[in-house]
Amino acid sequence: MSSTGYGESGTQIPENTKSTSLFRYNSPFVQIILIGLVCFCCPGMFNALSGMGGGGQVNATASNNSLTALYTTFAIFGILGGGIYNILGPHLTLFAGCSTYVLYAGSFLYYNHYQHQTFAIVSGAILGIGAGLVWAAQGAIMTSYPPVNRKGTYISIFWSIFNMGGVIGGLIPFISNYHRGNNAASVNDGTYIGFMVFMSVGAILSMSILPASKVIRDDGTRCTNMLYSNVATESVEILKLFYNWKMLLIIPAAWSSNFFYTYQFNHVNGTEFSLRTRGFNNVFYWGAQMVGSVGIGYIMDFSFKSRRNRGLLGIGVVATLGSVIWVGALANQIKHHTKILDFKDSGSSFAGPFVLYFSFGLLDAIFQSMVYWVIGALANDSEILSRYSGFYKGIQSAGAAVAWQIDNRNVSSMTQLIVNWVLTSVSYPLLLVLILLAVKDDNKTEEEPVKEVDTGFAG
Repeated sequence: MSSTGYGESGTQIPENTKSTSLFRYNSPFVQIILIGLVCFCCPGMFNALSGMGGGGQVNATASNNSLTALYTTFAIFGILGGGIYNILGPHLTLFAGCSTYVLYAGSFLYYNHYQHQTFAIVSGAILGIGAGLVWAAQGAIMTSYPPVNRKGTYISIFWSIFNMGGVIGGLIPFISNYHRGNNAASVNDGTYIGFMVFMSVGAILSMSILPASKVIRDDGTRCTNMLYSNVATESVEILKLFYNWKMLLIIPAAWSSNFFYTYQFNHVNGTEFSLRTRGFNNVFYWGAQMVGSVGIGYIMDFSFKSRRNRGLLGIGVVATLGSVIWVGALANQIKHHTKILDFKDSGSSFAGPFVLYFSFGLLDAIFQSMVYWVIGALANDSEILSRYSGFYKGIQSAGAAVAWQIDNRNVSSMTQLIVNWVLTSVSYPLLLVLILLAVKDDNKTEEEPVKEVDTGFAG
């Protein structure tokens, strides 16, 4: 593998190249903002589209089938995506991946007119390939570019910007369908066109992301020694992930972290609320994610001096809040409203289900930010973390593919709720074990022993 003279991860570069400016183009802070904006435009808008339930259609079958195809290919290319990123670098990986989001939104514009689901299913499968590339690249950037002791903060910055896409995306169907009343069956063409415009901007913006070897932290260290890898190396390293005990402990958390979307989107937002209210709810669902990511980021970075203790506390907080939220979901499911709720017309009966859906957004953010923090604590090098992140997204997407098909088989809402609750609950003790065994308080990792490197500069 090629490397430059002072490209070693964490290696000091010459004094006269250092800068304390937070807003340098090649600073981790600016690069995290840029990848956040890319995900704001592409996955963020996709989340808003999915969050409407059934992709904004009255019948969720086409959306469920396209999402199954999407997450099936996503499961494969999520795992392969880390290797592809290490070979192609950020520009080609992100641009290719982001372009597929535009096609997916366009397929629902087509479905609005012709009611043929084949295009939506094929575009879903193509998006799964693209999403695997985008999220593997995003995971590598978000976990390897920041300073070691501020990864939680940078994850929260990314998560807030990314989920602002869901907030804005929720406003698109809310505003464009507001005056259509409670009886509108599917969203109008302008909704899908709006999504496509944002996604196109994201694809163009992805070309602004710098490779890790060109990103310099404020203390003068480069983020990684990795420039480009090769197919043979990546094939071997990806296969090793499947018997890496650290990755095995992450599997339940990865599987469950998108599994609950089907229940939240189709069985809470999609069935209990009017079309315009779904968009209204999504504004707050993704807004809750911004709040949750900031809160858990603070705990993971500032609650204790010991990195291990911060991780243990973070998992404890997420486990406690998560359990409370699932109890609320159970109460709502037992009560289940037979009348469609509208934010404007339903009065106080709207409040409980709305707060639950808001809390689901909070849970998603703190759960996934927690897992990303744990992944980031396992290594510091972009090459390693791109594979770890890709593995996480691949398993996550496999779980999502299964979840959407379970819903297509008309499995009851109560059964889906209980399965989601059990899956998330099982993941917490396994992550605790991972932190106790693999996370070091001195910021060293087994893969990356700290060593002196000759930079070729005197003094």
